[in-house]
Amino acid sequence: MNSITIGIFIVILVYLVMMVAIGIFYSKKNNDVNDFYLGGRKLGPLVTAMSAEASDMSSYLLMGLPGLAYLSGLADVGWTAIGLALGTYFNWLLVSKRLRRYSAKAGNAITIPEFFSNRYRDKSRLLLAISAIIIVIFFVPYTASGFAACGKLFSTLFGIPYFPAMIGSAVIIVAYTALGGFLAASTTDLIQSIVMTFALIIVAIFGVSAAGGMDNVINNAQSLSGYLSMFTTHDAVSGSSSPYGFITIISTLAWGLGYFGMPHILLRFMGTESEEKLTLSRRIATIWVVISMFVAIFIGIVGYSISLTGKIDLFTTSGESETLIIKLAMLLSKHGVIAIILAGLILAGILACTMSTSDSQLLAASSSVSQNLLQDVFHINLSKQASMVAARLTVVIIAVIGVIIARDPDSSIFTIVSFAWAGFGASFGPVMIFALFWKRSNRNGAVAGMIVGGAMVFIWKYLVKPLGGIWGIYELLPAFICACIAIVVVSLLTAPPSKEIVEEYESI
Repeated sequence: MNSITIGIFIVILVYLVMMVAIGIFYSKKNNDVNDFYLGGRKLGPLVTAMSAEASDMSSYLLMGLPGLAYLSGLADVGWTAIGLALGTYFNWLLVSKRLRRYSAKAGNAITIPEFFSNRYRDKSRLLLAISAIIIVIFFVPYTASGFAACGKLFSTLFGIPYFPAMIGSAVIIVAYTALGGFLAASTTDLIQSIVMTFALIIVAIFGVSAAGGMDNVINNAQSLSGYLSMFTTHDAVSGSSSPYGFITIISTLAWGLGYFGMPHILLRFMGTESEEKLTLSRRIATIWVVISMFVAIFIGIVGYSISLTGKIDLFTTSGESETLIIKLAMLLSKHGVIAIILAGLILAGILACTMSTSDSQLLAASSSVSQNLLQDVFHINLSKQASMVAARLTVVIIAVIGVIIARDPDSSIFTIVSFAWAGFGASFGPVMIFALFWKRSNRNGAVAGMIVGGAMVFIWKYLVKPLGGIWGIYELLPAFICACIAIVVVSLLTAPPSKEIVEEYESI
């Protein structure tokens, strides 16, 4: 390693040690699984907002979005960002307060599967089992995408082979998550959101300077066919552009629907200390999401101009373009000691994106296995201490599976995230909305919606979408619609909910 690499390594090492220290600190505050998985519902408004959005803005914020903007221009990332911004706002506006109130009222539920089961008084535990299995199915690849991002970072930065670099990153994430649980994950997410913000700002400012100024950035982008248009998309290989049609726009905006079904975000609503403070959390979260995504997209466009100067390589594939911010950080590090520290913070920001999502996903998946499946479905009675051991052991096992999935260094982070996002959005989103807003919905409708939504994600992606044309839309939209229809039809065709359920709903 040269002096620059050593300096960056020290900055990142300090950051990682701080994350593990937080995990050790909060490990002493976890008295039971309620603390481990939901923090005893003690989150303040700032931590609620920033931990929710940091856990939402996974590695695609600093790697996926800039990489896609670099290759294809504004259309794809622009409409995606608009959909995500709208989804963020309406999720906080419509879901957060009702879910906080309802989850506490419905048996003090500490996980999303438990809330669904308690909400519909599902004595068979079928709804609990299905939702827990869905969480594991879609969170494992989601977590794998985070490990892959870390592996790419350390491999590109330090020349370490991808696989051991990815494993080392996973060990750090697992360490503080398994030790500190929900409070550690939420506190580190707040810190990580700050680091991510600084990383975006530093890269944007430096990027414009390295590209020769804003005029150069705009002129170079305008020279590419369809690059700056919201209605055409650019092809980096051929240099041509193609229309970004109305159906494609609608399906891309559908990214926003995913928020209604994201367990790691919904858990933040359930874990906040006060329902009244969620209004402030909503404003903080929405503003941060809009600004951070805008800057991330801008960095992708600036990156193309920097490539033309020869200071970094010209990228033609998503695997290459997703390392854009890493390349820019290394370019910045050549400008003195302060620049090395800033570069280290930027690279720590990439880790922050990844870690803030992976820790939340590991917790949600762990709770589904150790709490919902082992104890609630299979009725395995565990002591308080044994429950904590099972929770932490499950975090480790799920992480190992994620590592196996992420072993391919050429996998696209954006592609993996988009599929998992669709899975949760279609499986849980409709059920959550109807559970909170439709009194007539029942347990059978919820089960049907969950199964139909999850199945349609696979069916559409692998059987329908390959047909192309009007069928080539993002699988979340058709799967979400089908799930909603299934909930309504099955609920109306089966017995209405009991008087007890209706009275509880009306009290909420």
